[in-house]
Amino acid sequence: MAKYSALAISTSYWKPGCDYLSKLTEALEGKVHDGDFVVVSEKALSTATGQIIDEAKVSPDRNARFIAGFWMRRVWGGPLGVLCGFGPRLLARLRSYPLEGGARHKQVALERSGLLGALMFGSEGGIDGSNLALSYVSLPLGDADAFAVGIQAEIRRRLGRRVCVIIADTDKTYRFGGFYFTPRPRPLRGIYSFGGVVSYVLGRLLGLRRSSTPLAVSGCVLGAGEALTVTNIADRARGVGSGATVWDMASRFGVAVEDVSWAMLDGVVHKPVVLVRRAML
Repeated sequence: MAKYSALAISTSYWKPGCDYLSKLTEALEGKVHDGDFVVVSEKALSTATGQIIDEAKVSPDRNARFIAGFWMRRVWGGPLGVLCGFGPRLLARLRSYPLEGGARHKQVALERSGLLGALMFGSEGGIDGSNLALSYVSLPLGDADAFAVGIQAEIRRRLGRRVCVIIADTDKTYRFGGFYFTPRPRPLRGIYSFGGVVSYVLGRLLGLRRSSTPLAVSGCVLGAGEALTVTNIADRARGVGSGATVWDMASRFGVAVEDVSWAMLDGVVHKPVVLVRRAML
């Protein structure tokens, strides 16, 4: 079995409109070798390229309010959360799920990922508010493959290195023998996406091994199994930035969820890129 080492690369926060290619290649200079895996956070790319939505401008309908008020508080905060092994702190947060802000968020999820995605307790269809300011949430990249190709080509052009670029999301993929499945839409080929909340609950109830999800690869031929191994190593090396959830992020700064500012996020060490290298045996 191959062994790997990992190095999380610190950069400044990738705000909307930033030149993420310059930030990425500058941070990699002198560190990256030919044959390395360069694992890049999808959320950082979505934020940098403005693929975000301000939920303060969203008007929730009756269905979104029902999901926020009943499904999240009574079902996820009750029996379903317990069955999925959630801890007391997360269950308590779900039982006090915000009604107005939560309904706006669920409206976005209904429109972007459908009902089964919106019924997730978080990161519905790749929609995520952690590590973002105010009422913004990031959307999944429309074409992760194009981003992987562009980054791989830029690293070769600027740094002269031939690397394998992987775009990854922290949403989980579950392993059932050699079968890989995820609630996350549009994963890497060889990983099956179906069912939204059904897929998530199934993976949790069966206690399946789970890994962060690779979305695209450029610069090498990589099977789903090894891609999952590499992205999981990268995820552990990267850590959680300002917080694993919007609640953790707000708690870190001592403010309400919608009061986290861009300046606060600027003050946190961010690691949107991780170098993973096969160990020489």
